[in-house]
Amino acid sequence: MSQQPYYLQANAFAQRMNNVVGWLARHGVSLLGSAELSVRGRKSGRMQRIPVNPHPYEGAQYLISARGHSQWVRNMRVAGGGELKVGRKVSAFTAVEIADDEQKARIVRAYLKRWGWEVNQYFQGITVKSTDAELLAACPDHPVFRITVGS
Repeated sequence: MSQQPYYLQANAFAQRMNNVVGWLARHGVSLLGSAELSVRGRKSGRMQRIPVNPHPYEGAQYLISARGHSQWVRNMRVAGGGELKVGRKVSAFTAVEIADDEQKARIVRAYLKRWGWEVNQYFQGITVKSTDAELLAACPDHPVFRITVGS
């Protein structure tokens, strides 16, 4: 029997918070670097929107899915890119998914250092203080995309 990929769907409170953070980003207010992600739906073809925390690491920009293999992740795999929006500034980007390796574990650790206060609850006990082996073991549950703006 195959195991379903990890995905923690947002509860009603989290959905309301996402709506608020997304609305703020659309209107030019970024909360600590948040932005609104738009990615084309793999089935509907319509742009789907969700707030995200773009994460800079060693000269590149990344999107990390704290909630696992979410709808935006599945859409991104098909679309290969999307847009980040804060106010009137819209940045189109291409995206490449990062393999589950030591580099990804370092990116996730840096993300948890920056955003752990907000996302630790979705990482099933993994924190910035977890061992390298624990982070590496968690990598398959948390997709990471390197994004290149202007592509």
